[in-house]
Amino acid sequence: MTEKTDPALSGAQAPTTSAPSSASAAKPPKKPRFALFVATAAGLGYFPKAPGTFGSLAGLILALVPWWTFDGMVQAVMLAQRNGTFFSLVSARHGDPILWMQIVLAILLAVMGVWSARRAEKFWHQTDPQRVVIDEVSGQHLALLIGCGIPVWWRISAPRHGLPLGFITFRSSLNWKYLLLGFILFRVFDIWKPFPARQAESLPGGWGIMADDWIAGIYAGLGLWIARAMGL
Repeated sequence: MTEKTDPALSGAQAPTTSAPSSASAAKPPKKPRFALFVATAAGLGYFPKAPGTFGSLAGLILALVPWWTFDGMVQAVMLAQRNGTFFSLVSARHGDPILWMQIVLAILLAVMGVWSARRAEKFWHQTDPQRVVIDEVSGQHLALLIGCGIPVWWRISAPRHGLPLGFITFRSSLNWKYLLLGFILFRVFDIWKPFPARQAESLPGGWGIMADDWIAGIYAGLGLWIARAMGL
C-alpha cells in the first residue's frame, strides 16, 4: 500500500523553508566601523569641505608624534635617574630610534590604509570615496619622511634639542618652514597628479586609492629635500 502525501500539507510547508533564505538575503551588510574610522582618519573625512586638506593636516601631526613620544619617555627616565645617560645610551645602541619610529609609522599607515580603504569602498559602493582620507594622511607623512629623513650630506649639523615641533631623525628637525612647505608641495602634487600618480588610480581596491597619494608624497618629499639642500 503506497503512502500518499497531502498536497495541502506540502504546500503549507513550502513558505516555511524559503523564509529564512529570503530574510538572510534582505539583511544589510554589517558596518565595518573600525575600518571606516581608519579610512576617514577618525572622522575627518566626513567634513563637508576639503576633507583631503584635513587629512593632510593629520599627516603633519602624525609626523610629530614619534618625537613627542620618545622625548616624553626620555624626560620621564631622566627625571627618575636624574642624569642624561639614557638619551645617549639609546642613541648609541639603537642608531636613530626616531627614524625607526617614523619608518614603522609609515608602513603601518600604508598597510592600514590599503585595508581600510578597500573596506570603505566596498561598503559605500563607491570608487575612491571622498570621505576616505587615510591616503592623504599616509602621503603627507611620507612626504615629510622623505624630504627630511634623507640626509643632506654636505650640510651635516648637530641635532638641536628643545625644539617644540619635532624631529624626523635626530639630525633632521621639523620646523614650521618644513611643515608648511611639505604641506603645500604635497597638496599641489596630490591635486596635479603627475605621472604615474593618475595611472596608479586604476589599481584595484585600496591600492588604487593609496598609490596615487604615495607618488604625490614622493614628489613632494623630493621637492622638500631640494629646498633643504639649498639652505631652507
